[in-house]
Amino acid sequence: MKLIAMIPARYGATRFPAKLMQDLCGKPVIVHTYERVADTRLFDEVYVVTDDDRIEKAIREVGGKVIRSKKEHNSGSDRLAEASRDLDVDIIVNVQGDEPFTDKENLQKVIDIFVKDLTKSIAVASLMERITDPDDIANPNNVKVVVNKFGEALYFSRNVIPFPRDPNTKVSYYKHIGIYAYRKEALQQFTELPPSLLEETEKLEQLRYLENGFKIRLALTDIPTIGIDTPEDLERARKRLITQK
Repeated sequence: MKLIAMIPARYGATRFPAKLMQDLCGKPVIVHTYERVADTRLFDEVYVVTDDDRIEKAIREVGGKVIRSKKEHNSGSDRLAEASRDLDVDIIVNVQGDEPFTDKENLQKVIDIFVKDLTKSIAVASLMERITDPDDIANPNNVKVVVNKFGEALYFSRNVIPFPRDPNTKVSYYKHIGIYAYRKEALQQFTELPPSLLEETEKLEQLRYLENGFKIRLALTDIPTIGIDTPEDLERARKRLITQK
């Protein structure tokens, strides 16, 4: 099973422009993320997928591999599908470029889903974590997921799912963690499908897979992911790196 990691890296960002090239203790954020993933030694290859000369230069300066993509894509999956189309690969793991603390154990969890899938029935693997704070559960920015007894996604929503009709019912809630791994053929098929009704309603691209009958299996994790979406996040990341040294 040939396994690669791809790190989509757009220069433009709505909430925090140029965040991937912001200095994080002497290196751009995207370089930290690339080196973190490469250092796990879980992958046959690690690629940064970008449309920007500055990001390409930063990655090549540390010996990394870059695949150029066109600027406009409907989703991150579409960008990776373009980049991987001509590669000889079985599994593609998608790591967010703004997560410089990506954890090896989390990456291993999504890989293991495919290792154990002897029938090759799973198209996509991802992660979820249990949440208990009522504010976290109600927050539409936290995507919730419900799964069947095999860990396969039944639905993703920004709303509260499941909804306890009886307030005395004890319910567990799970937040979707945006680390994805795909079988290459599933990723290529995804981009050939039109955006689905539920996908456009919730603004969640993973619903396109579910609406078209693909199986998404999720592993449970208690290791938090830390993304950089604001200048405040960047400052917290700097403090964390300093304490780790």
